[in-house]
Amino acid sequence: MSEPLGITFEEHDRAGVVTLDRPDRLNALTREMFEALSSNYRRWEPAAQIYGVVMESTHPKVFCSGGDLKVLNQWNKDGAIDEIRAFYRSAYTHVWVLEKFIRPNVPLINGLAFGGGVAISLLGTHCIAGEGYRFAMPQVGIGFLPDIGGTYFLPRLFGWVGTYLALTGAVIGPADAHRLRLVSHYIPSAYFGVIKKALADNHPIDRLLDGLHEDPGEGDLVRLTPAINRVFSAPTVEEILERLDSEPEGPYEAWAKQTAASLREKSPTSLKIALRQMLRGKSLSLEEALKLEYRLASHIVTMPDFKEGIDARIAGKGQPPRWAPETVSEVDDASIERLFDTPLANELELSQQKQIQ
Repeated sequence: MSEPLGITFEEHDRAGVVTLDRPDRLNALTREMFEALSSNYRRWEPAAQIYGVVMESTHPKVFCSGGDLKVLNQWNKDGAIDEIRAFYRSAYTHVWVLEKFIRPNVPLINGLAFGGGVAISLLGTHCIAGEGYRFAMPQVGIGFLPDIGGTYFLPRLFGWVGTYLALTGAVIGPADAHRLRLVSHYIPSAYFGVIKKALADNHPIDRLLDGLHEDPGEGDLVRLTPAINRVFSAPTVEEILERLDSEPEGPYEAWAKQTAASLREKSPTSLKIALRQMLRGKSLSLEEALKLEYRLASHIVTMPDFKEGIDARIAGKGQPPRWAPETVSEVDDASIERLFDTPLANELELSQQKQIQ
């Protein structure tokens, strides 16, 4: 018997309902799940009976933890590079499918939305955060890159906060996410059933969501934003670390020390890639960003930090990864530039499907 897909697709009157249902794996995404998502969104796009789509999770504390690292780790061990690249091709293609889907698309998030979990929800027409919402792009910590559209949306956040989130993998809650416009509404999860029923009943969704929205408060990043902008506007990772290390006594000293320590735990190569992404991404369209990410991912999956980072997370038993090279000063900047500029034999192509009028 084959393993369950971990995601279901139903139609409740006028609503398409997507349910992430892989709680034992924290709703981690597989290639099959991404392909099923793309297939069903394409099926619903022209369907006259569907007013909109709602996405939910059966896990009480997790919306989606991102890509399935256990599967990626096994592919690493098997040397199945083509399988890994096919996974990322399916993932980035689905982001583009969401971008082109213009019916109401309403993810209901009351838990962790990390990495790929951000990607399957951020580009909806709406994005609803409940009180348990937590956002992070932690890929640099596994020797990878803040991908799946991160090259596009992170540099467009206020100031240099996107760069901070990309390099640190910091976790933020609903208040910060709403202020940064990563979510459209903050609505307590007790009302999620009301939203789902309204979509099924063809109720005008904007008026309903605006009526249910509550003020989530200020958030934690407001206080840190001046320091984040001052530190993470540096043009190199080395200078970012220097600015953190030289932070004087005062309100940001503890944050600076903690942030510097966190960065030094990440893959030095991935830190340099991520910073270059943020600088280049400011001028890229989403389509260009996804194509670049596939190029970068295809190169990175053959590099030692990718294998080391995922293996340490899955089987490391608490041991930190052993990055190669070990420090940012040892990373060859020219080699980082080549990752961005060296084309693939089989680049990512994204279809220009026709939108509904």
